[in-house]
Amino acid sequence: MKGKRADLGQANCGIARALQIIGDWWSLLIVRDAFKGTQRFGEFQRNLKLAKNILSSRLKKLVDDGIFVIQPDPNSALSHRYVLTPKGEQLHVVLIALWQWGAEFSFEPGELGIEMVDKLEGQPIARLKPLSQEGAHIGPRDFQLVLKRPAVDDHFPDEIGRGC
Repeated sequence: MKGKRADLGQANCGIARALQIIGDWWSLLIVRDAFKGTQRFGEFQRNLKLAKNILSSRLKKLVDDGIFVIQPDPNSALSHRYVLTPKGEQLHVVLIALWQWGAEFSFEPGELGIEMVDKLEGQPIARLKPLSQEGAHIGPRDFQLVLKRPAVDDHFPDEIGRGC
């Protein structure tokens, strides 16, 4: 039996809140296709082979969450386009990170027949690497979550938020 998904919208965790917006695979695949130039409902539906009701609900949520904006279609008075907002465009970092992780860990050697390259030079995109403020490489065990120093009137719970 499938239960209703937990609402992560109030979690004190950046990961949880991001997943509330883009946490299902269809949403990220819609965003991926938008980066490839897809803008119309029918195009998304053809490319993803997604049921219309599911696509409609995902697009509505992505619009409501400010990832897409709906604009009139200049080629048709009867339709509209889904255009990434600046907030949505910032998901390029997430997509590149997922691509790089997936390319490394989800394929057998030589199986992946395409690569992600930059448009200007046609060269593979360098591996994303988190850096400290001073530019030092941050490894998988070199980070932690800490409470921010509260401003005078801020109230912080005794613990770092649930779910992080």
